[in-house]
Amino acid sequence: MTGLAATPPMGWNSWDVFGTSVTEAEIRANAAFIAEHMAGHGWEYVVVDIQWYDPAARAGGYNLGTRLTLDEYGLPHPAPNRFPSAANGAGFKPLADYVHSLGLKFGVHILRGIPRQAVAADTPIKGSEYSAAQIPDRERVSSWVDDNWGIDHSHPGGQAYYDALVRQFAEWGVDYIKADDMIAPYWEDEVEAFWHAVGAVDRDIVLSLSPGMSLSTEHAEHLQAHSHLWRISADLWDRWRDIDTQFDLLRDWAPFAGPGHWPDADMLPLGHMGIRAEVGEPRQSLLTPDEQRTMLTLWCIARSPLMVGADLPTSGAETIELLTNPEVLAAQRHSAGAQEVWREGRHVAWASADGAFAAVFNRGTEAAELQLPWETLGLTQPERVRDCWNRSDIVPGDHLRAKLQPHSSALFRLS
Repeated sequence: MTGLAATPPMGWNSWDVFGTSVTEAEIRANAAFIAEHMAGHGWEYVVVDIQWYDPAARAGGYNLGTRLTLDEYGLPHPAPNRFPSAANGAGFKPLADYVHSLGLKFGVHILRGIPRQAVAADTPIKGSEYSAAQIPDRERVSSWVDDNWGIDHSHPGGQAYYDALVRQFAEWGVDYIKADDMIAPYWEDEVEAFWHAVGAVDRDIVLSLSPGMSLSTEHAEHLQAHSHLWRISADLWDRWRDIDTQFDLLRDWAPFAGPGHWPDADMLPLGHMGIRAEVGEPRQSLLTPDEQRTMLTLWCIARSPLMVGADLPTSGAETIELLTNPEVLAAQRHSAGAQEVWREGRHVAWASADGAFAAVFNRGTEAAELQLPWETLGLTQPERVRDCWNRSDIVPGDHLRAKLQPHSSALFRLS
């Protein structure tokens, strides 16, 4: 898995807009849109989020005690009523093939553990001498969905089940796995078992771990060694308080970011979202234009993965323009060692260690005019200053100057 996620992944995820109930038609429509309008700017992953194996998935939450679509080995398969190309055991291969034909990469969400339904049926674990009833840990269950039991990794069948699961994903052509309920609380043996399974297949697969609420940086070295990216917060929605929380989290996690291992500030709640989501009604993002820019500025300077959660074909042109500004995205693709370098009250500045980018933020409710000496930012006075959002050059002086409205920001490229 060496060399994977050399830069933070960029893509699309179905959760913010379609919740548990996304369909194949919706995946194909968003993939086609990305290929036509966004792929040239680095957007490449198309990720199907949770419960794609539930035929009765609905808007507004999870079904409890639902009958899942599983094969004879207790492995989840896409529900054919939602994903017609998955019929007759084809799984996600036809959909992955379509995404690949567009020049993009395909991803799936999976929940920690083994389906309770497979345990009740005592299905054989593919490629092993074990069966499902031998491996559940009924104490280590998710607090928010009841599809699965936890796995007892003291039994070799636990690793065998994850190996079989990830082999199936690899056979389908999966390029990205979002493994959920793994790190809040932190299940060290689960993380290691899943990482082992990903490393055992003959396919490059990026591993993302979720969610990250109350995740301690004490786990940073373990995460770096056993994943490509990991969430650092609970689910993030289109509320300023959610964005504001990320300033402290990204500051704390910045030292652990680098090629192949990225702290993840969660999906971008932009554009047309909430069509059938867990939170809220159908809407355009409730973040103001300034707040949307601030979110993108922070995510990019901190080099968080970027996963947009909108229905892209029905989102406004302003959202697509926001997501395809090459000068802003360059901070996420090309900067190095960025960190918070200054904070005073509700005003914050970040700079990359290579001196290529600087960003200033006004988290407060009043307009502000910042004048920061370059040395305060740990930088030398540049010969050229480029305003990345406005795509205009600024005459450099002995200070970095910015006039910022409430909840707004500015991003600069320096040379």
